[in-house]
Amino acid sequence: MEAAVATEAVDVRWDGVLVNARLVTLTGDAGYGVIEDGALGWRDGMLAFAGPRATLPAAPDALADEVVDAQGDWVTPGLIDCHTHVVFGGDRAGEFEQRLQGASYEEIARAGGGIVSTVRATREADEDELFAQSLPRARALRDDGVTTLEIKSGYGLDLENERKMLRVARRIGGELGITIRTTFLGAHALPPEYAGRADDYIAAVCAWLPTLHAEGLVDAVDAFCERIGFTAAQTQRVFETARALGLPVKLHADQLSDGGGAALVAGFGGLSADHVEYTSEAGVAAMKRAGSVAVLLPGAFHVLRETTLPPLDAFRSHGVPMAVATDCNPGTSPLQSLRLAMSLACTHFRLTPEEALRGATVHAAQALGMPDRGRLVAGQRADFVRWRIGQPAQLAYWLGGDLVSAVHAGGRAVATDL
Repeated sequence: MEAAVATEAVDVRWDGVLVNARLVTLTGDAGYGVIEDGALGWRDGMLAFAGPRATLPAAPDALADEVVDAQGDWVTPGLIDCHTHVVFGGDRAGEFEQRLQGASYEEIARAGGGIVSTVRATREADEDELFAQSLPRARALRDDGVTTLEIKSGYGLDLENERKMLRVARRIGGELGITIRTTFLGAHALPPEYAGRADDYIAAVCAWLPTLHAEGLVDAVDAFCERIGFTAAQTQRVFETARALGLPVKLHADQLSDGGGAALVAGFGGLSADHVEYTSEAGVAAMKRAGSVAVLLPGAFHVLRETTLPPLDAFRSHGVPMAVATDCNPGTSPLQSLRLAMSLACTHFRLTPEEALRGATVHAAQALGMPDRGRLVAGQRADFVRWRIGQPAQLAYWLGGDLVSAVHAGGRAVATDL
């Protein structure tokens, strides 16, 4: 198997050292980057060493007070869930039953269900209630290996409730000890009070964004550009506001039809185009030119029983990175395991287990504009997970199950003995 070494001269003691580990470093553009008898060292939340144990610059207990024996566990970078909606009120299990009885997603949405029904439940919950409902979902993701979690707003659809959602997202990060990236998704759906006035609503969204950004609540901006969402012109207005504030953009693009969403977000240098089942070859080429990541969301594909696959061969031939995320949400992807999303990406989209793991680490970090994580190399953030597995492919092979020994975020154990 491959091997990779990264070291830093030891001038002060490290905060911790992990030994007796089988490292999946994900260095290079392909392969797992395995180091069979590996070690990690970290200081101030960052990796100072990632390489063979035999090349440690000194005995482990001379390097740090905390020496952890991984007991032969496989160790990967912390997983990164780069597209979620985990903050919401209520659930939509009833709509799940309706779809099984033949109703389409669009039919449910046009009848007052879908996103708008979650908006009602989210507005009714105060901040503490919303936090209490949302925290277990985020905790489930963390306990299955996620150390960086993107959380979108978009179920408030007015200033106060969008603010409430973003505040809850920030609180979750503090409670769980992981990194949270917040995305403002005010242009998610048209709220009832703006029925028939989509342009007026977009104007309101553009007015809220500077306020929320000034409060430190927004890391990126998203929109739902689709025939049951917002037009390309309306989406462009939101993105122009984001650009004026220096905020990166991403987009729910081409999920139900080819509306040119991938090319639109690429035109703004977007971090990612997400869903992308109907993205055209021209859209793929535009993403490549812009450096935008294709975020695959197999949970929604699975729940909605879709049959149109994303243009996977085009992404590969053009060299567009493919991330994998849960899209955890109450309506179309009630998925609380990024590992299961990886498995679904292999089954439905024919990704290899290595592609799926890179999609949930290296490429997911790129989709969030966070180059300081996703690999096990010196200088990266000390986010890593110990797994009780026999080989890396088992992360995508097992459907559920308890595989985690410990989750470390910034070098600190945030979940152990699960």
